[in-house]
Amino acid sequence: QVQLVESGGGLVQAGGSLRLSCAASGRTFSTYAMGWFRQAPGKERKFVADIRRSGGSVVYADSVKGRFTISRDNAKNTLYLQMNSLKPEDTAVYYCAARGEGAATYDFWGQGTQVTVSS
Repeated sequence: QVQLVESGGGLVQAGGSLRLSCAASGRTFSTYAMGWFRQAPGKERKFVADIRRSGGSVVYADSVKGRFTISRDNAKNTLYLQMNSLKPEDTAVYYCAARGEGAATYDFWGQGTQVTVSS
């Protein structure tokens, strides 16, 4: 089992940048593939990005390709999401999640961090 805590959210102007972090407890972080999701007010939670446990393979939603970068530091048990060229439509609560390598679903979730992009 792994516990996840996100941080780094805040208010930023359009065109700005933020870096989110997700700190994982326990010694098993490196055994999980990790993902970022987001949920805007009144909307369903949506996939943002995923990274394999080694960090060697990443996947992005089309809406963030070229602007967001997912990365991880297994030595620090931390997942990151670098967000550049932010747009008002990126406003949402951002969640990190963990899944077993090869699993289709994410079993563990953080509590979320709010990102607000003003126009």
